[in-house]
Amino acid sequence: MPSILGANEIKATGYDVANSVRFNSADSPTLKDSDGNNAPAGNRQKFTFSIWFKRSKLGVTQMLASSAYSSGDEGYLYISGGDVLVWHHSSSGMGQMITTQKFMDVSAWYHLVWAVDTTQGTASNRMKFYINGTQITSFGTETYPDQNKEIYWNVGGTYYPYIGRRHGGDYWDGYLAEVVHIDNSQLAADSFGEFDEDSGIWKPIDVSDLTFGTSGYYLDFEDSSDLGKDVSGVGNHFASTNLAATDQSTDTCTNNFATLSPLRTGIHTLTEGNLEYTAASSAWKGVFSTIGVSTGKWYCEVKYSSLDGSTFRFYTGIADARDFNTVHKVGQNESGRVGDTIGFLPDAASPDVLKNGSDAGGSWSTMSVNDILGMAIDCDNGALYFSKNGTWENSSDPESGASKTGAITFTVGETYLFGFGTYGDSSPQQQVNFGSPIHSISSGNTDGDGYGNFEYAVPSGYFSINTKNLAEYG
Repeated sequence: MPSILGANEIKATGYDVANSVRFNSADSPTLKDSDGNNAPAGNRQKFTFSIWFKRSKLGVTQMLASSAYSSGDEGYLYISGGDVLVWHHSSSGMGQMITTQKFMDVSAWYHLVWAVDTTQGTASNRMKFYINGTQITSFGTETYPDQNKEIYWNVGGTYYPYIGRRHGGDYWDGYLAEVVHIDNSQLAADSFGEFDEDSGIWKPIDVSDLTFGTSGYYLDFEDSSDLGKDVSGVGNHFASTNLAATDQSTDTCTNNFATLSPLRTGIHTLTEGNLEYTAASSAWKGVFSTIGVSTGKWYCEVKYSSLDGSTFRFYTGIADARDFNTVHKVGQNESGRVGDTIGFLPDAASPDVLKNGSDAGGSWSTMSVNDILGMAIDCDNGALYFSKNGTWENSSDPESGASKTGAITFTVGETYLFGFGTYGDSSPQQQVNFGSPIHSISSGNTDGDGYGNFEYAVPSGYFSINTKNLAEYG
């Protein structure tokens, strides 16, 4: 289900993380230590690894980090196909840990700290895991390393560390941020984060003053031309493969943006951090945003990046969150629907807007491939506005307030999701921009608080859907 108030909701105060990197598993994205040169050796008995992650796919094995050699042993830290956290090593005595906790929230960020010190006399102190500031104590498999064991990590040479994959595949699909490795120290979670005093939510802190050690690194992903840049000062840079500048994202652990939810029943194919929706069959299927809104004013853009042949088979708009698993054709009166739904149909012959299955009236433009549909939803006045390439349709004015000039109206007081329905076996596709786009933006426009990156101007008083804006206006 969608996150109604927004996950990881923290106000715009304190330490901020500017960027993450978006991994699309189909692209085989890779970050590999040392720019292709030999990796530095570190302490194999004592180290700490910290990473923030946001998942896009469930039910498949996805690697957070690994230490691998082309024909040798490997150490893996990953989320399994059962959606649990696993540490696994292919040799004996190195330990194997599998949590009972599942990680299935695709609308929120998680923080993992993996802290190792095999010199400890107490077995349970040799390998510790923390999620969002709290140590994990429940495991389905709980086999700690032998005392003083040098585990397969920090080996150096041609035994490269990887981020977001293992040597044989299992690529990460989702977002990663604030990747930190500390050599020669076993640290607790409070070296990397703290609980917000207002919300109680776990949040990152500045780690730049930590002692990183010989094999340590800190990847902050703030340089889009060098996503594997180590900013710790140690110089353990990672070479990136199949990661482009557009894979740098502003969806982070301090400002979580909406994406599309893979949790609803009967959807087509989601890729690119759940911001690209592609039809895979001749059946109407819909998908919705992970975050819903009931108050405030919100803006997003949709790029029609490919068609089903020459046909626009799309419904794009909003739906009541209660119809999360009911509505496929946004705007249509589908069986079981209980709330309002409004959908724009960009058919080249007869573009139209439907509300609850009926023609909503108005004057609407035809659309072409690569055109961008803007949507502005005014939840306070119950008004939805559409634009084509920056020009508001139906002579509408999103800033008209209670007069709702040119808007399609809906019932206030309910929670609404942005919805996207499509159909076709020729891969018609929509790319959704909630403020952190997957496609290049030629102009660059933010909302009034400086958040988001949009092709066209955001109407005054409207905001991108992220948790900082939700905390202020939602």
